[in-house]
Amino acid sequence: MDSKRIFDILLALFGLIVLSPVFVIISILILLDSKGGIFYRQIRVGKNVEDFPMLKFRTMYVHQHDQLLLTLGNHDVRITKLGYWLRKYKLDELPQLFNVLKGHMSFVGPRPEVRKYVNLYNDEQIMVLSVKPGITDLASIEFSNECELLAKSNDPENFYIKELIPLKINQNMKYIKNNDLWIDLKIIYLTINKIILS
Repeated sequence: MDSKRIFDILLALFGLIVLSPVFVIISILILLDSKGGIFYRQIRVGKNVEDFPMLKFRTMYVHQHDQLLLTLGNHDVRITKLGYWLRKYKLDELPQLFNVLKGHMSFVGPRPEVRKYVNLYNDEQIMVLSVKPGITDLASIEFSNECELLAKSNDPENFYIKELIPLKINQNMKYIKNNDLWIDLKIIYLTINKIILS
């Protein structure tokens, strides 16, 4: 077991223990806020192009007919009142600590995509799946306003595919070629700092 995996396990366990009261409070608030379950599971593509169920706290109303994958702005009508705040402070991502423990994800690594978009990767871009996906990465920090960028676009789907995906992959490829535990700690620090200042 390498140092990155040991770090992930220890930090995930620590996070789950310390944040357990937060999990309970958020779970109760979600149930009171709107109909539906507490968690949202979505199949994402991880290391070696293998699918896995990524966990989040549910932030949207349950609509069986609504299959749109992109969230268009923080005030997307599908987002619940509580969901807006969970997304704003990235609290909806906390259940991914379980994904880290299971080995599906790392704390730092390329954010995992859905199969629909991964199928569009070229031979070079697919290399981003040579490492475990992460809860956070440099691209998440740089494009923390992604939802707003999509909301401003006349064609969000095309903008995401043609503009954002290549930019995010370029950031992630730089990380893959040059990363260590100290860089991971720096990215975690920058992520927390970004959330606090948001």
